[in-house]
Amino acid sequence: MTGISRRGMILSGSAMLGLSACGNGIGSQGAERLDARVDATRDYLRTNFPGAADLMTKAAGILYMPLVTEAGFVFGGAYGRGALRINDVTVDYYSATQASWGLQIGAQQYAHALFFMTQEALADFRAADGWAAGADIVYALPDRGGSAGVDTTTTLAPVIGFVFGQSGFIAGATLQGSKYTRIIP
Repeated sequence: MTGISRRGMILSGSAMLGLSACGNGIGSQGAERLDARVDATRDYLRTNFPGAADLMTKAAGILYMPLVTEAGFVFGGAYGRGALRINDVTVDYYSATQASWGLQIGAQQYAHALFFMTQEALADFRAADGWAAGADIVYALPDRGGSAGVDTTTTLAPVIGFVFGQSGFIAGATLQGSKYTRIIP
């Protein structure tokens, strides 16, 4: 009986991550194209989710990820690129990567934004050499009525994750385990 070796698992996961990155429509068109996508993402949030618009005015900084592509068949991965804005001015560019394994099959694309609600949370993110999304993120998930899922408890969190615009088929979209790394587009 043949089993899957640890090396085989790692190589399969790496291959899936590479394949998921290939489907990402951003490409390497530079900062101007990425900023245009971030502008469109910001405008979409303002127009469609009033709770997100309120968060924008209160946040110390916002990381916009206009397009994340995720794919998986037992082993999976996700990749996307975006920009960190402070006072609606781009200060840095980031990539988001995620690897996973388990009972999964499918592919999807989605957008998300991380609202850094305190200067300390923003400074920790910017100082980190690869920041990993973990249990410290509170999610504000939009419903079909346009509500952003923002309440008093949510707005007290140091980082609020907002996932929206899902298309494709994988059950759920989460930022848990996503690693954000500063890049040069």
